[in-house]
Amino acid sequence: MKKVNVMIRYFALIFCMISGLNVVAQETTATQETKEKKEKSAEIVFDNLVHDYGTIFEGDPGECEFVFKNAGKEPLVLSNVYSSCGCTIPSWPKDPIMPGKSSSIKVKYNTTRQGGINKTITVLSNSGENKQVELRITGNVKKKEESTYPEKDPSSMLAEPKK
Repeated sequence: MKKVNVMIRYFALIFCMISGLNVVAQETTATQETKEKKEKSAEIVFDNLVHDYGTIFEGDPGECEFVFKNAGKEPLVLSNVYSSCGCTIPSWPKDPIMPGKSSSIKVKYNTTRQGGINKTITVLSNSGENKQVELRITGNVKKKEESTYPEKDPSSMLAEPKK
């Protein structure tokens, strides 16, 4: 009976070892397939992920541009680009970006709103590693100061008084 128990434990141990090796082999194969797929896919790479407007004034143009490149081996397709707020409007290329080529996402912020800017623009694409990228715009919109110039032509104020 002891021999049978020892044999069962021995076979169980061998079975576990073989199963473990099989799992490792499957994980290695899956990792290699993922790596090969990544190397063959499109890859979106941005020059900058954040645009800081600094301090701008109410009514100033709140436009900026995020430049990106397809560093992959397949055409890059942007499936959707959207912002965290209706005051921020992105526009993006609808046609595929070929490998090695660059393009940009243009963003327009409504500067009629005073105060801090901290908005997110989400980019969805077929990029192998970065299928979703978040861009940000930051800054501060201040009220435009009213002109303090006199209504009259300033040069007339410099004329010498009549004698």
